[in-house]
Amino acid sequence: MSTAPLLFVTGASSGIGQALALRFYRAGYRLALVARRAAELQAWAQAQGLDTTRYAVYGADVCDIDSITGAGRACIAAQGLPDVVIANAGISIGIDTAVFGDIEVMRRVYETNNIGMAATFQPFVTAMRTRRSGTLVGIASVAGIRGLPGHGAYCSSKAAVISYCETLRGELRDAGVKVVTVVPGYVATPLTAKNRYSMPFLMQPDAFADKSFAAITAGVSYRVIPWQMGLVAKLMRLLPDALFDRVLAGRPRKHRAGE
Repeated sequence: MSTAPLLFVTGASSGIGQALALRFYRAGYRLALVARRAAELQAWAQAQGLDTTRYAVYGADVCDIDSITGAGRACIAAQGLPDVVIANAGISIGIDTAVFGDIEVMRRVYETNNIGMAATFQPFVTAMRTRRSGTLVGIASVAGIRGLPGHGAYCSSKAAVISYCETLRGELRDAGVKVVTVVPGYVATPLTAKNRYSMPFLMQPDAFADKSFAAITAGVSYRVIPWQMGLVAKLMRLLPDALFDRVLAGRPRKHRAGE
């Protein structure tokens, strides 16, 4: 089995996940690529000319605990224990709590963004503890810093990602396992393409991947990317509620399911 380091990444069929996979590959990593659309992911890998000895594709749905944990175990059996695991798969859908059907949408968001993340990490934690090395990466969002109107499901799910990763970091600190929270601002992906509000400091996926790669390999605990959004995030934390509410008054809301 190759001694090159191994990356396991979910949501690798598009957007941030795909850009991160390519960035790690170019740095010499082997890849365990995970997505629901396995055939599409395989076609992308072939189109990129990736060395077939350096990657494997696993079809899995992070909302299905048996499916995603099974993919993790299959990766260990076929490629070995990863050095880096990135729980990237996520969805963003607007909700209106007054609409009965949107409560089910909220469940879907939590199942993907939160339960899916924990299930992604689960197969690797004990083995990384035993090896006393490894990095678990949670992809959060600046939307997790404060609640934005119309974003109740997404904002709260990403706030939970930040808290969950912080908790996990404390649990694994003495085991030699690093937990990195990457907090993207706006990145030009299918997830943001339909947003109907301004997106300051919008980044291209490859630029985001470069910054993320540097943060992950450095083992930082928490990094907002780009740095300008880090300043915005700090300001958002400091704003009094009344001022924060006035700033957001009239801001267009996230598209709801079906819109």
